Amino acid sequence: MLQTEISPEQIEQDKVYQEMGLNDEEYEMIKGILKRRPNFTETGIFSVMWSEHCSYKTSKALLRKFPTKGKNVLQGPGEGAGIIDIGDNQAVVFKVESHNHPSAVEPYQGAATGVGGIIRDIFSMGARPIASMNSLRFGNLTNERTKYLFTEVVAGIAGYGNCVGVPTVGGEVQFDDSYEENPLVNAMAIGLINHDEIQKGIAAGIGNTILYAGPPTGRDGIHGATFASDDLGEDAAKDRPAVQVGDPFMEKLLIEACLEVIHSDALVGMQDMGAAGLTSSASEMASKAGTGMEMNLDLVPQREQNMTAYEMMLSESQERMLLCVKRGRTKEIIEVFEKYGLKAVPVGEVIEEKVFRIKHHGEVVANIPVDSLAEDAPVYHLPSKEAAYFKEFQAMENKTPDVENHGGMLKKLLQQPTIASKEWVYDQYDSMVQTNTVYGPGSDAAVIRIKGIDKALAITTDCNSRYIYLDPETGGKIAVAEAARNIVCSGAKPIGLTDGLNFGNPTNPEIFWQMEKSVEGMSVACTALGTPVISGNVSLYNQSKGKSIFPTPVVGMVGLHESLEHVTPSFFQTAGDLVYVIGEANPEFGGSELQHIVNGRYEGKAPAIDLEVEAIRQKQLLEAIRSGVVESAHDVAEGGLAVALAESVFAGKGLGFTIGLSGDATVELFSETQSRFVVTVKEEKRAEFERLVEDAKLIGIVTAGNTLGVKVNEEDILNENVDELEKLWRGAIPCLLKSKA
Repeated sequence: MLQTEISPEQIEQDKVYQEMGLNDEEYEMIKGILKRRPNFTETGIFSVMWSEHCSYKTSKALLRKFPTKGKNVLQGPGEGAGIIDIGDNQAVVFKVESHNHPSAVEPYQGAATGVGGIIRDIFSMGARPIASMNSLRFGNLTNERTKYLFTEVVAGIAGYGNCVGVPTVGGEVQFDDSYEENPLVNAMAIGLINHDEIQKGIAAGIGNTILYAGPPTGRDGIHGATFASDDLGEDAAKDRPAVQVGDPFMEKLLIEACLEVIHSDALVGMQDMGAAGLTSSASEMASKAGTGMEMNLDLVPQREQNMTAYEMMLSESQERMLLCVKRGRTKEIIEVFEKYGLKAVPVGEVIEEKVFRIKHHGEVVANIPVDSLAEDAPVYHLPSKEAAYFKEFQAMENKTPDVENHGGMLKKLLQQPTIASKEWVYDQYDSMVQTNTVYGPGSDAAVIRIKGIDKALAITTDCNSRYIYLDPETGGKIAVAEAARNIVCSGAKPIGLTDGLNFGNPTNPEIFWQMEKSVEGMSVACTALGTPVISGNVSLYNQSKGKSIFPTPVVGMVGLHESLEHVTPSFFQTAGDLVYVIGEANPEFGGSELQHIVNGRYEGKAPAIDLEVEAIRQKQLLEAIRSGVVESAHDVAEGGLAVALAESVFAGKGLGFTIGLSGDATVELFSETQSRFVVTVKEEKRAEFERLVEDAKLIGIVTAGNTLGVKVNEEDILNENVDELEKLWRGAIPCLLKSKA
């Protein structure tokens, strides 16, 4: 039976709406809004617009807790991407977006279209995309399916990013059993814009024309938004039709056409057709403008024959944009698109009546109050219950794991996939296209110079989900603080962030509690560190076979270098430089790499964090960098001080170090105590550095040669060959991928 032949009565009687993701209560609400039963197309439209992916119906109440305003925030959440002023009439535009479920069933295209979609969010604001990053999570690489997902996701990111001409400048990858069935693929994009070129996705001006631009609409990606708002079933392969197919060469042309179009005063608004395709872009543009919209689907370019209204409205075919153009001015806009070999056609107009009216073959196939799809979508306040494991973990003592051979343990840590070099990943990315990349993948933060002025942007993505699992509120604070640490180490001031909130099923009160507490922790840290949340994405129902992922609220952060002179490497630079550590170590191993190696699990308390101390240390270190007294800076993260020190000499400079510490060797070397940095300073700058940074402690010196030497309490604890350690670190992921499970 054709979809259009399923009557409104049958939809209600057979509860067809449930298959689309609507529950009984929501269906009754729709009947109340329409004052009749919805037809098949209308049911589909409501189902995607009221999906979690589009409406944030279970997370909106939590998102309101984020600080979203600041003196430099030009655009906060609510548009395609957020915007922050960076001076000189320029602004930075950025956002993170997830493509988890598509990547689980079709990893190459799932990841590729995730990159394409987030780049469109950037240029839909009128900004030129200048960089992209990613934050990835997979199961352990001992599993053959995980290896397949990992290699295909990376290939998809590289395949799209390299062809579209936007450099992929960094990111992060972590591995854990909890992601085995449900990988996370979060893509972030960054753009530059002049203040007077900022666009918004609005359909204003009664009688103005709605223009469809880009390739024809096909049947790919139908119900993608709903698919992304449901658990991954064991038969996830059946959802392959919900995965879109991308064309980076088409997007490259679309970028140039859209960035030329924004200079025309004929353009009123522009939005990409992302999740829920034509439905979301059209209804959201009208709702934001306080208008209505009428569209004729007979005018929509179609890739396949006999497409139904339902299919056209819910298709998520890629590289498509919707524009609102002043009446009588469409010809000049169409000519710009045609110059780039792209089709642009009028498909509708802005109307005064605040309805979303769709016509097909001369009939009205949908007639819906526009605000009911966007602003007035349902919002749920779900029950929250403290996770059963939390009290048990909080009652545990901070026990230091037993380590007999610290050199052997350092080698093990450096080979853990989460710590090991991600060179195998980023070697596939073009990080230098556009020729503005100062520091690319492998640094604490990527650095992109801004052409024409003495400024640069620092970009990072971060989140330690193990800490958030143990203690969501503390872990949420740490996620923001660690991202800011990375930015500061590069010599930039953190100016704002975008979040990618990845969680399990929110209807489980313990999962909702994880969401609630982590958002609270992140919000407190954002306020303390002066980093407003200007955009973001929520991805829920990340679970399979009843098992949820670790809570993973990814932080994408941007910082500003006020001068290129402040750009600071994360690697040791010269023999003879003094090595300092900022902050002391405490016995904190909950959620640590060491704990997992020794005990095979994560448990206990997450490391504590004092945001006041964090803010002071970041401010003082940044001041020292800007004063020109710092040679390199690197934050202490997974694996503790020993790993941070080792990573600092893995740069092919033929350097090593000698370090002297006192205390418990395991704590000093491997604790993951927060708010710590490794910094190198010239001997002649020693006094000034110590004056500027009060918690800095001199622990050693950079040496020529390839020996890594550490004494604890005057006893030789580590005496390792740097080349051998680096070989283990660089070879760990390629070795795991080649091995047979």
